[in-house]
Amino acid sequence: MKTYEKYKKTNQIWLNSIPEQWNIQRIKTLFDLRDERNYSPLSEVNLISLYTDVGVRRHSDIEHTTGNIARNAEGYKIVHQNDIIVNILLCWMGAIGCSDYNGVTSPAYDIYKPKFGINSYYYHYLFRTPMFSQQCYKVGKGIMSMRWRTYSPQFRNIKVPVPPRGEQDQIVRFLDWKVSCINKLIKIKKKEIETLKELKKRIVSHAVTKGIRVKTKVEPLENSNKSHNEITLKYSGIKWIGEIPSHWNIHKVKHFMIIEHGSDPEKEGDVPVYGSGTSIIKTCGEYKKGPAVLLGRKGSIKNPQYIEGLYWNVDTAFNAYPRNEFFDINYFYYLSTCFDYDYYTTQTAIPSMRQTDYKNIYIPYPPLEEQKEIVSYLDKNCKKIDLETSKIESIIETLTEFKTRLISDVVTGKIDVRDIEIPEYEFVAEEQTEPSTDTEQIEEQED
Repeated sequence: MKTYEKYKKTNQIWLNSIPEQWNIQRIKTLFDLRDERNYSPLSEVNLISLYTDVGVRRHSDIEHTTGNIARNAEGYKIVHQNDIIVNILLCWMGAIGCSDYNGVTSPAYDIYKPKFGINSYYYHYLFRTPMFSQQCYKVGKGIMSMRWRTYSPQFRNIKVPVPPRGEQDQIVRFLDWKVSCINKLIKIKKKEIETLKELKKRIVSHAVTKGIRVKTKVEPLENSNKSHNEITLKYSGIKWIGEIPSHWNIHKVKHFMIIEHGSDPEKEGDVPVYGSGTSIIKTCGEYKKGPAVLLGRKGSIKNPQYIEGLYWNVDTAFNAYPRNEFFDINYFYYLSTCFDYDYYTTQTAIPSMRQTDYKNIYIPYPPLEEQKEIVSYLDKNCKKIDLETSKIESIIETLTEFKTRLISDVVTGKIDVRDIEIPEYEFVAEEQTEPSTDTEQIEEQED
C-alpha cells in the first residue's frame, strides 16, 4: 500500500507526523459532551452498553454478559446514533465506541456528540487503537491501574488528527471492508477451533465413561492401536455418565479424592495467581507441589486445571488429589472436564461450586490398570488436537495483530487509501467473546 506524498511534523509524540493536508485538534473542538437524561421505564427504552471486545451493542443482541443487570433506566443517559460512548474507568483499555443506535445507557459513561463535518466512525477506529489508549492512560489518574480514570476535561483535551471529511469517509469505508474480511477469516478459524474442541470433548467423555475398548463412532485424529473387545454395558444411574462397562463401579468423588480449601488471600495480602512451574517466589499464601487438580470455586468452575509442579494454594480454587495409589489423578482430571457443572452449580449471580458439591459428584471407577490405559490413550490423542488448536490460535493472533496494525496505520495517515476502490462485500462485525464484559457493569461494581 502506498503512503501520502507529503507529511508534516506534529508536536504529538504518538503521532510524529501526519499527511500535509490533515490538521491536529483537541477532541473538544470535534465533539460536544452530551448529558441528556432518560425518565422512561426500562421496558420502554432501548438499553445499550459498551463492551471492551465488541464496542457498543444493544443488550438484546448480546448472548452472554457478566456483572449486574439493570433494574431500571431512570437517570440513564440518552444516546443518539453516531454518538461516541466513553467509559472513564476503562477507556485506557479501549472501552470506547460509536453507537449505531438511539437508546439509553448507564450514567457511568461519558457521551460525545459529533460536531458538523465529523465522521464518528473514523474516531471510533482511532479511539480504539492501542496508541490512543496510551494517551488516555497518560492524561488519566488513579491509585492503581484498575481504578485509573480519564475524566472528561482530560479526555477532551487530547489532540487527535483531523483528516478532511471526504478522507474520513473513505477511511471508514476502507476499514469497514478490510476489517470485515479479517473478521470473517477469524470467525472461520474460531469455528475450526470449536469443532476440534467438540471432537476432543467427545473423545474424552467416551473414554472416561466407556473406556477405550468399547466401540464408538467418535473417531480421534488417529485410531488407537488397542483392539476393541465386545464389552457388556450397564446403566450407571447418572445422567451425565450414561452407560458404563459392567465391571466398572460408581462412587462419589470423596471416596477417592481429597478436596481441600485453599488459603484465604484476604488474610495473606496480595491475591496470588496459581500456575505450574519448577520454582516460585513466595510473596503470600502457601504453595504446594503437584500433581493436583485445581477445581474452581466461582466463575471459572468449568475450567479445571492440572498442575504438575509447584502451585499457589489459593482461596479461589479447591485442591484435589487422590487418597491412595488406587486412583489415577490424570484420569480424575480428564473426568473433571466432563462433569455436568450446570447440574451441580449453585445458581447465584456468579456461578459457584462448594466443597461438598465436588465431593458428592458421582464418577465412574474402572480398575487402576484401565485408568492408566485411558490416560495414555487420551494423552496421545488430545495432544494432537491441542497442537492443531494451538496452530489455529496462532493464526488468529496473527490476523488480530495485523488488523490492529492496519487500523492504526490508516487512521494516522501512514497508509493512503484515498484511491482504493471498495468492492461489494458482506459486513462482518467483531465477534463476541464468551462471556462479553459489559464495562457499565464493571463501573457500577467498582463504585
